[in-house]
Amino acid sequence: MADITQLKDIASQVRRDIIRQTYYSNSGHPGGSLGCADFFTALYFKVLRRHPHFDMTGKGEDMFFLSNGHISPVWYSVLARAGYFPIEELATFRQLHSRLQGHPATHEGLPGIRIASGSLGQGISVAIGAALAKKLNGDPHLVYALTGDGELQEGQIWEAAMFAAHHKVDNLIVTVDWNGQQIDGPNDEVISLGNLPAKWEAFGWEVLHTPGNDMASLLHTLQHAGELTGKGRPVVVLMRTEMGFGVDFMTGSHKWHGVAPNKEQAIQALAQLPETLGDYPGPGEI
Repeated sequence: MADITQLKDIASQVRRDIIRQTYYSNSGHPGGSLGCADFFTALYFKVLRRHPHFDMTGKGEDMFFLSNGHISPVWYSVLARAGYFPIEELATFRQLHSRLQGHPATHEGLPGIRIASGSLGQGISVAIGAALAKKLNGDPHLVYALTGDGELQEGQIWEAAMFAAHHKVDNLIVTVDWNGQQIDGPNDEVISLGNLPAKWEAFGWEVLHTPGNDMASLLHTLQHAGELTGKGRPVVVLMRTEMGFGVDFMTGSHKWHGVAPNKEQAIQALAQLPETLGDYPGPGEI
């Protein structure tokens, strides 16, 4: 198991992978991916009780579902760095016939991916189904899901929230990437989320808060979330992140939600992110 220093090093390399994937493909979503690099690193290298080899059924291990599938670059990087598929494959991101599509998909059989995602609002519902299946099978492992804050404007999110609380789906941990930004601007300008903690509490969930770009605090909260499972209530972690975290000119701006860096911007971004594990072989010069 990695310690805090090692986790920070992995997250830095993951951020480099994100920049290079989106630059080489000239497409993708770097902002939210950068903001969630710490979460994915903590989850896959410390928190998830997972098999070293991918099993689509998820039996006997924790499972994870990504609902806001547009942040696929960070997930692909972490899956590759965790050994699910060759790191070299990151160079194929969003290329024709690649398994690394812009939004995660299952038909090409990419290890680590259990559902296609990107149509927002659906991930928590799927995670609830997986969590209920684990209960029926007597499997004590947990189910995790990540959703975006702008995604909470989808009605299906709240249907799922009601269902999970009513049916005491207490082997489920949902994390909300609460960066305050979405594709068209700040949440408060598009559709305000209001008092988000009070909403989840009113829906019957156990609510935790954490900074999402402080590895030690994030890891502590995720571990505490696991301790709260099995007590009759689903758990939600409201994770405060900054879109574009780690790259100064991207940080905190919705403008980097779905815009790839050009060559000059990519070089500038990479100069701010230490190369800790070695870059994957890329098709170009950065």
